[in-house]
Amino acid sequence: MGAAASLATGCATAQPAYPAKPAQSATASKPPPPPAKDSDGDGRPDGWREKSMEIGTQPARDVGLSKKKIPPVLEEALADPYSLKGLKTCAKLVAEIQRLNDVLGPDYQTGNEYTENRTGKLAEAGGKAIVNSIIPFRSLVREISGAAPADRHLEALGDAGLARRGFLRGVHQKQGCKQRF
Repeated sequence: MGAAASLATGCATAQPAYPAKPAQSATASKPPPPPAKDSDGDGRPDGWREKSMEIGTQPARDVGLSKKKIPPVLEEALADPYSLKGLKTCAKLVAEIQRLNDVLGPDYQTGNEYTENRTGKLAEAGGKAIVNSIIPFRSLVREISGAAPADRHLEALGDAGLARRGFLRGVHQKQGCKQRF
């Protein structure tokens, strides 16, 4: 477990970055993708600690000793993703979209190029492989402990949140709202 934690803490975030597409001239070659953000100055992309902790605590979630907290906004989205109850004004629509953005992360933006940190992805995959090999018959243990159904529920919540955000953005646009989110 110590080796897994050591490997996991050294991994870089595998979260994709969506930088704006630069204008390209006919003679210009495509520049290399920008490095991942490093706002804390430690030489590692932002979010690596969170990703390392998630990988390291996976065995505890597999056996049911630890559970992820479910944001209420996602439970509400799963219950009724297309509800407009209490969302009559543009300001309220924007506030609800922002609540979803806070949980789901930023929404997709057109005109952006997808890039990812290949080294970070490899480190993450290695860390997960080591940590996931700790529990024999992992998939069976996850089903018995309730971790697998909980993950499926969490995935359904994320899908409902994405559907609700898209729906609310459409309503926002249809009503001619000018506020940004």
